[in-house]
Amino acid sequence: MSAVFRKPKTFRLRALHSQRKFGVAGWSCQEVLQKGCRHFQLPVTGSRLCLYEDGTELTGDYFWGVPDNSELVLLTSGQTWQGYVSDISRLLSAFHKPHAGLIQAAQQLLSDEQAPLRQKLLADLLHTVSENIAAETRAEDPPWFEGLESRFRSKSGYLRYSCESRIRSYLREVNSYASVVGVEAQEEYSRIVDVMCRELRAAQYNGSYFDRGAEAGGRLCTSEGWFCCQGPFDMDTCASKHSINPYGNRESRVLFSTWNLDHIIEKKRTVVPALAEAVTERNGREVAWEYFYSLLFTSANLKLVHIACHKKTTHKLSCDPRRIYRPRTTPKRRRPARKCQ
Repeated sequence: MSAVFRKPKTFRLRALHSQRKFGVAGWSCQEVLQKGCRHFQLPVTGSRLCLYEDGTELTGDYFWGVPDNSELVLLTSGQTWQGYVSDISRLLSAFHKPHAGLIQAAQQLLSDEQAPLRQKLLADLLHTVSENIAAETRAEDPPWFEGLESRFRSKSGYLRYSCESRIRSYLREVNSYASVVGVEAQEEYSRIVDVMCRELRAAQYNGSYFDRGAEAGGRLCTSEGWFCCQGPFDMDTCASKHSINPYGNRESRVLFSTWNLDHIIEKKRTVVPALAEAVTERNGREVAWEYFYSLLFTSANLKLVHIACHKKTTHKLSCDPRRIYRPRTTPKRRRPARKCQ
């Protein structure tokens, strides 16, 4: 008897390759299907209805259990729908060459979306595809350079400078530690720091790490400028798959400044004190400055990490004692000359 007083179910319906949605009401799954096919001018035979959210096919048994105003997708024979991720998949397929139509489609989806999670996914995706990644110069992308000194004319030039600044700050820390070293070892410590400084100058302070125009082996990003988090110091990869392209827009550039070049073997707690100790206790041995240089300033001991993956705890890792000093060379003994017989 209660079925007599039921109101017709209401839905928002769209076809697979259309962003246009229209409201439809019906007393049965078949009625809604027929109205949808008539509206989109599609054949009823072989067609079916699926929930937009997860791709579940709408049947007669399931019809009355679906909430009002649910979104449906109308599929014809041979078409499939895996849920709203299918929309994201289609956007991702055009990701490398975003165009006005793609951005408009994403904006349309976002304007109609009510679920907070899906809103965030679409907003993030729209933010990404709207980036002006290919642009390199100030003339090509003026908003990217807002707040930067006029001397920076290219994105690569600024990001190279940004990386150089980080490496220079590490060198200053190493240099300032000379005051802690004993008087008898300060001269040798300063000499080693000077050698490292010359090496860094020759390498242009490893600014190539952030330069997408650098050789593949000398940068930490793709040729398009994408950086991937390398994970915490005690993990091989980033479980959260953090990534960023600071070349895309000003916001991404600013956010990238919060990413860290994290020393796996800690600079302040371990490497610098170990260098000072090696100089103090060398006792005629030669300190292998190249080893300490690699730990302090190169990707051999540096990991680029998202701020959430930058663990501030003590790493409890130490320098390799076998590599602190150069191996001592012992002169070969000359064999006595054989007498001619």
